[in-house]
Parts: sequence; C-alpha cells; structure tokens
Amino acid sequence: MTNTATPVELKVETPFQRFRAEFFESKIATAALGIFCIIVLLAVLAPWITPQNPYDLAQVDVLDGRLPPGSEAFPGYIMWLGSDGAGRDLYSAILYGLRISLTVGLASGVIALLIGMVIGLVAAYAGGRVEALIMRIVDLQLSFPASLVALMLVAALGKGVDKIILALVVAQWAYYARTVRATALVERNKEYVEAAQCLGISRFRIVFRHILPNCMAPLIVVGTVQTASAISLEATLSFLGVGLPQTEPSLGVLIANGFEYMLSGRYWISVFPGLALLLTVVSINLVGDHLRDVLNPRLKK
Repeated sequence: MTNTATPVELKVETPFQRFRAEFFESKIATAALGIFCIIVLLAVLAPWITPQNPYDLAQVDVLDGRLPPGSEAFPGYIMWLGSDGAGRDLYSAILYGLRISLTVGLASGVIALLIGMVIGLVAAYAGGRVEALIMRIVDLQLSFPASLVALMLVAALGKGVDKIILALVVAQWAYYARTVRATALVERNKEYVEAAQCLGISRFRIVFRHILPNCMAPLIVVGTVQTASAISLEATLSFLGVGLPQTEPSLGVLIANGFEYMLSGRYWISVFPGLALLLTVVSINLVGDHLRDVLNPRLKK
C-alpha cells in the first residue's frame, strides 16, 4: 500500500505584496491615503458636482458676495460653505482651487524629479570635476530658501500656472539631485556595477538600467514630501499676490480674499479654503512619512 501525499504549494510573496502589507499596517497612513484619494476624486469631478463654475464670470453675481454658510444664492442653489467677496460659491471655488493646487504640485514635482534625477546620476557616475561642479551648483541652489527662489522667479516671470510650475521646478530640482547622487554613490561601488562594467555594458545602460532602479525608494519619499511642499508654496505665492490672478481662484487666492474680512466675523471666506489646504498637505505628508519607514529597512522595528 503506497501513501500518496499531496504536494504543498508554497506561496511566494512578491515585493509589491510585502510593501502593500507593510504600508496598510499603519491606520494613520491608511486614513491619510484614503483622505487624499477622496480629495483627488472631488477635484477631478469638480465640474460635475459643483453648482457653479468660479472661472466663468457670467455665473458669478456680486450680490451673492460674503453670504454666510447655508445661504441661498440668487440662482436658487444653497451655498453650503458660504461665498467670498466676489460672490463665488466657496464649495465650488475650493474644489476648483484643489484642481489647480494638485496640478501645480504634481506637474512641478514630476518635472523637478526627472531633471534632478538625471543630474544626480550624472554627478555620481562621472565623479571628479563633473561631480564637483554639479554639487557646487546644487549647494548654491540649496543655500537659498525655496520660497525665496520661487518668489523672485514668479515676480520676474509674471502670473500664471505655467510660470508657477517653472518657478517651483527651479526651486526644487536640487533636492532630488542631492538625494539621487547620495544613493547612486553607494550603488556605484557595488559588485553588480563592477560586473556590468567588466561585461562591456554601456555607461548609459549601467546608469539607467542598473543604478537608477535602486535609487527609486528615496526618490519616492522625497517626491511625496516635495509635492506637499509645492502645493503649500503655490498657495503662499498666490496669497502674496504674485501667483495666480484673481480670475483663477486657487486656495491661496481664496485665503487672501477672506483675510481682510476675518476681523468682521466673516471667517468662512478664509477658514474653509485654509482647512482644505491643511487637509491636503497633512495627508500627503503622513503618507510620505510612512513611505519613508516602509521603504527604508534601517527604520523598520
């Protein structure tokens, strides 16, 4: 009589499954990610779920200006969050403002990441005078506050979304370059790079096919944090009056519009856009902070 044992299937956990399991262990990070996804969804669906287009001056009535939350507008809909001094429905203006903030933050972050990534990789792999020259430029860039650099550039270029994105890219690329260079210097001296050099593989392939994938973890963390910083910086520039024009009500513009009414009791004009900005930035930072813990093995307990 022979015993036939059924083979036991071993489940191999992929790196993505391990990352997902470790990330969702934190309830705070999971809640922050959920809040951020809701914010993005509301911003994307803004034209369909808001009663007013704040960009269309034909839909804005000055007689509806400074209405408290829950008031009825002249067209008949309810302004649940009130209105600003120009008569814009704050609920509509906040969602449209989130579209601008997220667009500016993501666009400037991606462009700055690509530029900084290439420059950092070139500096780390080339070494010598090339690395010294690039890193002195990076040090010079980082010696100035990002807000000051962006403020000077926007003041010189003028108002507009494209000009703000350009200013934020110039202000932020050095952070990515330094991060990639530090990680790439460690990877450059490892055995797999020496083996690739002995096989005669081109420098371009070694840098972008072998070294770059191992630099992505810190890049993701820095990119997340810098995206939140870009959103805050855009709101700061718009609040100071050098960012977006009044016809494009970003969160910074909305906060600035209501600042003069704070002492008169019309708190909602600045408070509600400020809360939307705070919720967006904090949720991104919480996700980025937990990503740092998950992607860095040295920080794991």
